[in-house]
Amino acid sequence: MSNVPAGLKYVKSHEWIKKLADGTVVIGITDHAQNALGDLVFVEVPKVGRKLAANESCAVVESVKAASDVYAPIAGEVTEANGALNNTPEILNSDPYEAGWMWKMKPNNIADVDALLDAAGYQQLIDELN
Repeated sequence: MSNVPAGLKYVKSHEWIKKLADGTVVIGITDHAQNALGDLVFVEVPKVGRKLAANESCAVVESVKAASDVYAPIAGEVTEANGALNNTPEILNSDPYEAGWMWKMKPNNIADVDALLDAAGYQQLIDELN
């Protein structure tokens, strides 16, 4: 059973999103996603200033098994990228919800976050996949 923290929102493509107090959001991949991929060897995050559409492929994670696209859960502009992932992509394996965040963005509409899956909804999705 995967670790699905409460207080975050989730999308079916296995990204999580968290609202921050300043009106921005932080995004990463879920524990389920990193576990399915295995040991990550390369991560490419979107560039600061890039404008993303909801569900747009904007990042890549590569493991010894496969490469996988990462999608923007909502529309907005990238404000910060986690540069630590360039040299230590394995952070995504060991700490996907904290140190392994991928990028931050200013949403076009912060209310879009509320429409995403909560922890229980995401856990149900994982259970159906297993």
